[in-house]
Amino acid sequence: MEKDLKLYRKRLIPMEKVLLKDDEILLCNEEMIVTKWNVLKPREDFQRGISCYFLKEGYKISRFFDKEDKMVYDYCDIIETEFIEQNNTYIFTDLLADVLIYENGFVKVVDLAEIAQALEQGLLSLDLAKKALYRLDSLLAMIYAGNLKQKVEPYFEMGLTK
Repeated sequence: MEKDLKLYRKRLIPMEKVLLKDDEILLCNEEMIVTKWNVLKPREDFQRGISCYFLKEGYKISRFFDKEDKMVYDYCDIIETEFIEQNNTYIFTDLLADVLIYENGFVKVVDLAEIAQALEQGLLSLDLAKKALYRLDSLLAMIYAGNLKQKVEPYFEMGLTK
């Protein structure tokens, strides 16, 4: 499945679809994909990261690192996953709502207004907006219960050692 596997990130605001051609796939199965990557465009705040796509749960958890290799934060995207078997391609559509988790435990939810904007502009269906909110609620419940770290740390460690 990993051989010739293509990963795309699709955004609604701004509208774009990008082939993640340089992402290194560390793990791929029916439930998740783990990648490590460098930024596509130079940035001051972070340089690289490790991403865990939880295919069935509908979110991607990424750990961002700065140029000194220090953790900046964990960034959680709510996503919709589409697999196109004939092309061996995954398309991960960003459903706009995001959660940032800082090393000190501070949790920040961002971009909720973009869901309303996308609905108003016809970029997001009502069904996908509802999925996004349900997935966000589930993710936040796991974060607030203190269960996210044990779920993602082994995969982040894998990205640091491979």
